[in-house]
Amino acid sequence: MRIFLSGSASHLAQALLPRLCAHPGIGTVIGIDLQATAFAHPKFTPHIADIRGPEVARLMQGCDALAHLAFVVLRGKMPAEAMHDINVKGTLNLFNAACQAGIARLVHLSSAAVYGHGENLRETADLCPLPGFLYGQHKVQVEAWLARELPDAVRLRPHIILGPQCQPLLLKILRQPCYVTLAEPQPLLQCVHEDDVADAIIASLLLPASGPINLATPGGYSLKQAITQGHAGAMPIPFGAAKFALNLAWRRSGFGGEPAWLDGVKQTLTLDCGRAQQVLGWQPQYDAQATLASVIKPRLL
Repeated sequence: MRIFLSGSASHLAQALLPRLCAHPGIGTVIGIDLQATAFAHPKFTPHIADIRGPEVARLMQGCDALAHLAFVVLRGKMPAEAMHDINVKGTLNLFNAACQAGIARLVHLSSAAVYGHGENLRETADLCPLPGFLYGQHKVQVEAWLARELPDAVRLRPHIILGPQCQPLLLKILRQPCYVTLAEPQPLLQCVHEDDVADAIIASLLLPASGPINLATPGGYSLKQAITQGHAGAMPIPFGAAKFALNLAWRRSGFGGEPAWLDGVKQTLTLDCGRAQQVLGWQPQYDAQATLASVIKPRLL
């Protein structure tokens, strides 16, 4: 099988590429990204290319499947219009090119951010991304288009992806010596290890799955629990102060992207992942404790 991978220099791609190239059923991986990747393998051919550009149609000729990872998560000081141009228009350009190339297997990496909040949500739940969190809003726009135009495409919805290659901002949050003060009972979140997400992507490329599929470890944890796991003496700070500081940092330097994502820790968001097991045979190899431990080293202040 010949795979076309967008976002081949992304954090998740660094966990996915070794597993793709090690799979005996995959013969070639063609990768594109705006950045170069350090990963090298005889099966892997990288290209510096833009998902919005016409060259993607040429590069994906002869491919059997598409795995779409390229997406701007935190825009920094990037204008909102530019972020939309990449995330939404670029994605539609990529999938249209894939259809014209006759690629049958289409996998889009979406996100649990499409839900906003809720408990034990199934894939049929309403999509209500956090107001002002453009990443989640763009994922919903792409999903709506795929559901309408390419319903056979797989739309994976992983919760917070953690692991050695994960988004640096997540590491900063989980390793900080403080946590935001929230009302009891603490809202619950979930996570999923990057290797488990990689396995789900590969299964989606090889099996006759379609539609939305949730990915998360069983159970839930609070942000307070996660942070105090690494810092036994972590101190609480008012939510308003944290939001003000994040907003100030974003406006001055672009740090963290728009602060609206912080509102997500105020509400429970947990997923029912029964469909992943049913259609992909997927079960996470890492539980929540092991996933958190992969990025948090316990220590005292």
